[in-house]
Parts: sequence; structure tokens; C-alpha cells
Amino acid sequence: MSLSQARWLQDLQRLLAIRSQFVISGSIRDSFLTPVGKTQALVPLARALWEALRQRDFRFLLIFDPADGLRVYPDEPVAKELACRLFDLKLCDGYQMMSLESLAKLMKRVSAERDARCALILDFASRLTRHSEQLSEAEHRFFVAAEKLSLYAAPVVPRETGGQPLFNPVCWLVNRAQDLPSWLTLDSEKIASLVIARPDYETRHAAATQLAPLFAGYNEASPATREQFLKSFTEGTEGMSLTALSDITELADRQQLGIRMIDDAVRCYKVGALDNPWRKDYLREKIRNAHQFIEDRVKGQHPAVVKTLDILKRSVMGLTGAQARSGGSRPRGVLFFAGPTGVGKTELAKTLTQLVFGDERAYLRFDMSEFAEEHSSARLLGAPPGYVGFDAGGELTNAVRQKPFSVVLFDEIEKAHPRILDKFLQILEDGRLTDGRGDTAYFSETILVFTSNLGIFVEDQHGQRRQNVQPGETYDAVESKVRDAIANYFKFKLSRPELLNRIGDNIVVFDFINPEVAASIFDGMLRNVARRLFEECKIQLSMPAMVRQELLSRCTKDLSHGGRGIGNQLESCFINPLSRAMFEQDLEGKQKLIVTGIQENDKVISLQIQSA
Repeated sequence: MSLSQARWLQDLQRLLAIRSQFVISGSIRDSFLTPVGKTQALVPLARALWEALRQRDFRFLLIFDPADGLRVYPDEPVAKELACRLFDLKLCDGYQMMSLESLAKLMKRVSAERDARCALILDFASRLTRHSEQLSEAEHRFFVAAEKLSLYAAPVVPRETGGQPLFNPVCWLVNRAQDLPSWLTLDSEKIASLVIARPDYETRHAAATQLAPLFAGYNEASPATREQFLKSFTEGTEGMSLTALSDITELADRQQLGIRMIDDAVRCYKVGALDNPWRKDYLREKIRNAHQFIEDRVKGQHPAVVKTLDILKRSVMGLTGAQARSGGSRPRGVLFFAGPTGVGKTELAKTLTQLVFGDERAYLRFDMSEFAEEHSSARLLGAPPGYVGFDAGGELTNAVRQKPFSVVLFDEIEKAHPRILDKFLQILEDGRLTDGRGDTAYFSETILVFTSNLGIFVEDQHGQRRQNVQPGETYDAVESKVRDAIANYFKFKLSRPELLNRIGDNIVVFDFINPEVAASIFDGMLRNVARRLFEECKIQLSMPAMVRQELLSRCTKDLSHGGRGIGNQLESCFINPLSRAMFEQDLEGKQKLIVTGIQENDKVISLQIQSA
């Protein structure tokens, strides 16, 4: 038996002496690296099954599917003549339609045939019934006959050749084992279940070696270049089928991608785009000069900005996960933004999107507070097969397939249900996620950003919520406390330290807004108000320094809510009374509005304004 033969084929050959039927599920539509003569080839399941069984002196296979009926494999005169003679077949253009009753009789005759070893393959067996647990009378009789045959069939020795007693097997090819009535396999020890798994590293490497000569430049390449090509091809296709490897090879040929561009060929197959924004020269230049651009938008967070840029530079250089044996399929970058509310976590995610993709609206945002219940995972990730809505996919998987090059923001990640967090393990480790309809979304070209307020408030030993970090503490103290709280949350409250390990040292802690930064944020917001006023009303806004200082004091007296709190106070203390005052005045023909004073009576703030 060849070592390169698929594991499920080895199991089938080993069990032929003791099992009369096989339910084969999993990746049944994949290709299989199979010995054919003195060479190996990637072949479909029927050919792989035939090459394995002919080693045991099988003469032919009978393959039935509900659409076309019965045919003989291989499609050769000798095999077809023998099969037709033994089973009285009346083939028309190579096929013969059959009812379930006739198929049950054929199944019985195949199992007892002693003039030639043969097997019956029931292809598309998942489609034999509409509902596997709600059978019609004819369907029920058919499966009962199959169950009875599995129990009473005996291994046979061919009259002509003799040899070891083996069953003439019936093989059911199904998408999932549950597509057949559950009692069929549960109540019969003679029916073996074989699951065809996705190919492992060694199998993909062997297939890549087989396909390598089809890539331009392979035959002329040096041994070291060939070895690097095989390594990249094998690692980049982790989790894929061998059929996918063949498709990548064909895609590379059509796009004229040689062995040195294997990463581009794999990425093009995964995300459907040959153009790679991450490799653009202009992106490196933008990131090289990005520090001031980011700090103009996210103020007072110098350590967070520096660490974020370091991770972004690592992503652009393709070194994310470089320490691991296989890291090419992981997301381009992972960032965990933690810290007080309103200090710029979401704004930094938008700024990264603007920097990399030229449009801050290109990011995909998911508010994880909407996914606090376990059942909401179906909405985010897609319902499991067979459940209502499974064919619609999930919001996350659909969005990433549509925009494979993007920043994906998961806001307030700690509010998601723990079962949903488990799915992030697969995304962070393998860079892919498959929804209920079997479509795979690849995250290998995304930057994942998680935001969280973990560590700002904690519960004491009495279960009371208290503030863990305070404005005015040093950044080192804030960072240490927040990191410890995040570690405790994942390790002890969720009991998922593995998720924390996948995030690694990509935790970026934001500091509180200090008074100097608050004044800068206030000035920026005030300029935005003045610009909007001019755009809407063609009126310039002005105020003396004394009025601006009083307004600043009102808006920044409580910095616990960060920049968002400053904006809320500016709206209450200035924008609302400004709108009221403008309504009360005739501004027709006026070009300038001067705020000369601020008053508060009975908790109602009013502005004194002059127009010119």
C-alpha cells in the first residue's frame, strides 16, 4: 500500500474483510493524490476509489446517482460488457435510470456476486430523500432493505480467482453523515463511517510538488527557490482542498504568475483580487510620515500611536506571525485598544483605515453589545447547516468576502457572548471562517481592531463596581492596571487564556485626556462648529478670549468621559444656546456673529450675541 494514498482509502481497504457498507462524508468533492500506474496524479473520488479497489482484484464499479441513474466505471468496453452481462443492465448512452426498488434489488445482487469482485457507489446519496427523518413509504422500504443487507451480507470469494474473502461493498457518498436516516448507521455494526478530512500539511506539500512543474519558471529555478516555492504554496493553502491547489495553479497560469509570485496567486484565489494594497510603494511612504497625521486626529496618545504604527509597519512588511512555522494566513495585523471611554480608540481605527485604504469609511464596524446573547452568533457568523437562515451566511463573513482588504473593528469586545469569542480563536490563528452554507471568508488581508473598556472599572471582593484607574495617574500605572485587568478577565472570568495568547502583546492602552490635550480637542471642535456655521449660513463665528476661556472651563471640568464628554458639553453649553439665539435674531444680510457673553439662569444657559 502506497504511503501517499489517502487515509480514508487505506481504512476502506483494511475494513473490506469485515464491513459490507461504507458511509463516506466530508470532502467528497475534493481531488486526491493517488498512485496511478508508476506515477501519482490528482484525481476525483471515483478514480481514487477505483485505483484502490483494483489492487484487490475488483473488476468494475457501479455508480448510481439520482440525476443520471446507473453507470459502469471505468467507462471501458470490457468492464461495461462484464457488468451488463452479470446484472442484466440495459444502458442507454452509458446510463440506466432506476427506481429505489430496482436499486435495492441491484444492491442485493452486487453484495452476493461471486463471478467478479465489484462495488456499488451511491453518489449524491444526500439527495436520495427530501428529509432523512421523514421518509416516504418507498424510501423507508429502501433504507430498511439496505440495513438488512448490511447485517446479512457475507464476504465472497470469486469463483475464478479465489483469494481472501472480501465484501462487495456498498458505498454511500454524502455531504454529511446526518443526510442519511440516523438509525441506518446506528443499528448496524456492519456499516463503517469514513470522514474525508481536509488535507494536512504533508498531503498539500506532496500535491504542491506534483503541481509545481506547471508554474512558469519552476524548471529553471534553483533548488533553494523551488524549496521556498513549495513551502509558500503549502503554508499559504492551509485549510484548503487539493482541488483548490489545482485551481490556484490554473489561475497562476492564466494570470501569468510564476513561482516567485505564488503568494499573489494564493491571495488572488482567496479574496478574488490580484491587486494588493499592502505592497504599494506609496503605502510605505504614507506610513513613514504618518505619525503627525495620526496625532492631529488622535490627541494626547503618543505611546498608543507609536505602538500602533509599529504593528502597522510589521503588517506592511508581511512579518505578522513570522515567529511561527506557519503564519501566512493570519490577519495582517491585530490591535486590542483598551482604555477609558472617549479617548480616541474608535477614532484611531478610522484613522488607520484612512491611512491604508484612503477612506475612513472603508472600515467594517461591529458593535459587540448587539451580540451579547449566544443565539446572536448565527447573525454574526452564520447559522449552522440545517438551521433557519443558514443559507444567508453571517454579517461578518459576508462583509469580509465583499471587502477582503479592510480594517475590521469589533467595538466593546467584552460585551460579546463568550461562545462568540471562541470563534475569534480560529480567525486569529488560521485567518479564516466558514459559515453555515460552506463559504469561507479569509481574514489574511485584514487588520482586526478590538476595542474595550476593560480595566477602567472592576468589581471588588463584595461585588461592588469601583473605578480601577483615575485621571491624573501616570501612564505607566494606567497601562499596568489595565493590562492586569484584561489578563484577569480572559484567564479567570472567561476561562479563555488561549484567546489572550492569540492577541499577544498587541494590547494598546490609551491614557486619560489631560487638561492640555482637552484644550486642544476643545479648540478643534470649536473650529468645526465655526466651519459648519459658515457652510450652512455663510456667517463667520467670533468670540473674545474671555468667552472662549469660560466655555473651555465648562466643557473640560469633567474629563472622565474623554473627548466625547467634551463634545457633549460643547453641544449643551454652546451649540444649543447658539441655535436658540440665532432663531431669535434677524440674520438676513449678516456676515459675522460675535458671542460676547455666557449666562446661566435656573440651569438654562444663554448666549449674548452681536451680528454684523
